[in-house]
Amino acid sequence: MAARPDTEEIPLARPVVGEEEEAAVVAVLRSGQLSLGPRVPAFEQAFARRLGAAHASAVSSGTAGLHLALRAVGVSDGDEVVTSPFSFVASANACVFERARPVFADIDPGTLNLDPDAAAAAVTDRTTALLPVHIFGYPADIPAFERLGLPIVEDACEALGAVHADGVAVGARGHPAVFGFYANKQLTTGEGGIVTTADAGMKERIDSERNQGRAPDMGWLDHDRLGFNYRLTDVASAIGLAQLERLDGLLADRARVAARYGGALTGIEGLGLPCPDTGGNVRGWFVYVVQVPHGHDRDEVVRALRDHGVQSKPYLPAIHLMTYYRETFGHREGEFPVCEDVAARSVALPFFPGMTDAQVERVAAALARVLGQTP
Repeated sequence: MAARPDTEEIPLARPVVGEEEEAAVVAVLRSGQLSLGPRVPAFEQAFARRLGAAHASAVSSGTAGLHLALRAVGVSDGDEVVTSPFSFVASANACVFERARPVFADIDPGTLNLDPDAAAAAVTDRTTALLPVHIFGYPADIPAFERLGLPIVEDACEALGAVHADGVAVGARGHPAVFGFYANKQLTTGEGGIVTTADAGMKERIDSERNQGRAPDMGWLDHDRLGFNYRLTDVASAIGLAQLERLDGLLADRARVAARYGGALTGIEGLGLPCPDTGGNVRGWFVYVVQVPHGHDRDEVVRALRDHGVQSKPYLPAIHLMTYYRETFGHREGEFPVCEDVAARSVALPFFPGMTDAQVERVAAALARVLGQTP
């Protein structure tokens, strides 16, 4: 059944930017200092305060942050990094950047995060670090990973606003934790990211390596280590500062939309919903991903929703089954059954702070019809 011509299509995501961000950008443009200016440290300090972290280093993307954080904990040639196969591919790619091998372990079927027991079983004498992912904004069990006694880099790119059961914000436990600010994130700078850490020396290293290896007390004519062009601009940092000022409202709006979805979708038989907050953990809502019931073709569901005027997308594929990882590391189907089942059935539904209750109800009704159930 096709959508009526007068029915507006519901987008998958819609960034929330407004007058505050526009004014912040204009102020930077008028200042004449678009990069390496005062907005970057101001954004870093405000972000660290918000989380309760000691330090923060702004970078050009979450991927850049993961790369620099892995380097900072000592990952290099021939090392192994235990991580999740159910993530955006950047988490695994960042390991390969340093010629290390991402060693995957299966995920927990409830939280969809890296399973600590599976991760422990994957550790070898070549394991240099653990890279758990706070998938879809739900806190990974970092205390369980800490007990393994290895350096940890947290992929928190989807988890701004998430809180651990002990009340500590995701990103504030002291390990390097990386956040991403792509357009669909809880806070956006268009492109960008940030690394939080408790280690002042680590911040100094990341700050240097993001700027071609230049030390803070050096001019551009000399650089004392290998570095990269991973800087965040003042324009992007100004947007980030403006977004931080209203982050509470943005997070609350996302939680409202998620709660509405939870009620609207509960009656669809066999549909897998995001796990609820349990044990004191709090999700920082990023996307709203469901698993279609067994026996349904996920890709056909996506096509049928489009016919109803509802955008959706497969989210996320299993990294180890991507062409590059199959060909480079010899991965095959059946290695991580929980991940593979979840990945084959996952669909991201429209989700953004300004989404109305009527839009949520329309998505839920369309999904029910596509699955052959009564809305």
